[in-house]
Amino acid sequence: MINYKERLTVDRELYPSKDIETTVESDRGRIFSSAAFRRLQKRTQVFALELNASIRSRLTHSLEVAQNARYIARTILDELKKNDLKTYGLEDMENAFISTSEMTSLIHDIGNPPFGHFAEETINKWLKINVLPKLNSFESNTKESNDLKNILAKDICNYDGNAQAIRIITKLQRLNLSYFQIIAVLKYTRGAFEDKPSSDNPLNYLKKKPGFYYSEKDLVKKIQTTLNIKAGHRFPITYIMEAADDISYLTADLEDSVEKRILSLDEVYNIIKTECQKQDEEFLLEIIDKQYEKAKRNEEPYQFNMFFTFLRVTLVTNFVKHVSNIFIQNHEAIFEGSFNHALLEYDKQSKYYKALKVLKHISNKYIYQNKEVQTLELQAYTIVNSLFNIYKPLLELETDDFAKLLKGEEIKCFISERLIKRVSSKQIVAYKNDIEKLDKENIEQFNILEFYFRVRLIIDYISGMTDDFALEEYKILSAIK
Repeated sequence: MINYKERLTVDRELYPSKDIETTVESDRGRIFSSAAFRRLQKRTQVFALELNASIRSRLTHSLEVAQNARYIARTILDELKKNDLKTYGLEDMENAFISTSEMTSLIHDIGNPPFGHFAEETINKWLKINVLPKLNSFESNTKESNDLKNILAKDICNYDGNAQAIRIITKLQRLNLSYFQIIAVLKYTRGAFEDKPSSDNPLNYLKKKPGFYYSEKDLVKKIQTTLNIKAGHRFPITYIMEAADDISYLTADLEDSVEKRILSLDEVYNIIKTECQKQDEEFLLEIIDKQYEKAKRNEEPYQFNMFFTFLRVTLVTNFVKHVSNIFIQNHEAIFEGSFNHALLEYDKQSKYYKALKVLKHISNKYIYQNKEVQTLELQAYTIVNSLFNIYKPLLELETDDFAKLLKGEEIKCFISERLIKRVSSKQIVAYKNDIEKLDKENIEQFNILEFYFRVRLIIDYISGMTDDFALEEYKILSAIK
């Protein structure tokens, strides 16, 4: 039975509100006031360290996703009203449904590192080479300790922006959001410490990427229990956020590529037209022809803006209606959180999915493979890799020495004494809070877990940087003017 009052509740870790409307507005205020949210304005979408403010950053991308999510949520509610919202426990909950869709979308990328997804790969490669040998060197004379090391080894080498988002919201920024707002951000339901599921697993899509770390597993479990969400299942509104994100990518990268003069407007039109003809995609071809012809009637300076405005509006309107229908047709499974598909990819025979494939292929071929974009990725690799190398001495310390360091006591490693002063105090507090919960009597497991949380501390600091701060920190510590 679908009853959103079971999912949209006033529960939160501290100081819960008395009613759902206050809860929603409180979440909204906390998110907009968050430093982690503001940092998105200086994070890469596609083009790193971009000075042209017209090019999308993570923040402007997130604003577009949030608008798409509002549109989808409102469209879904308008359809559900035909059946009476009481049927779904949504009477007096419209604002909560729409606002949660919007806010989830605003912070869906809050865990992404500087320089985008390429940095995720860089971080995981560095951790595998530099951290795993140290983790494996810890003494472990019991099965429990060995099992723990194996679990943490998987977890540490599975850095992911989605999982980092949960950590930022709950541990680093301590936003104290409502439980439903936290769990709505959980796009993928597999722990980073868990194995990737087999292709025949009924939740294999939902678990294809890590959604949370070992460090947050107890909180995720607590929220799932409180909101009656089964392990491995999604929160229903998360499907809306995911669809809104997918829709935002339809034209955004192409638009930015023209703004960057990687492609011209005519080239974009001809590339899409050629690809549509190759794949026999009439739906997108018809839209492209119509909007290109309409844009060309305008004066030269306005053709670019008019083309992408017309194209975006037409595509968004069509795709929002499509994903809203998929949501409603599969409402029971979506509410349960077992619907094992992205809304936009569910019907692979639909004209919408085929259009999506065409546009994705074009972005991969003509934008992501572009020499300038790949040069930026190589620069990002150098910066992120170098920063981890610079802070590596903090991970080489013995457990006791690192404890002394945090107390301000003198240790033999003078480099570490200076490095620790550069790490954010909020991240150090999160580390200390995690360490305080450990069993200090079990020396083997304490040392293993202390190192794990210390690794998390360094990851938190470097992955939390903006693009320009990471570049500046790299220059300063590498003595580059």
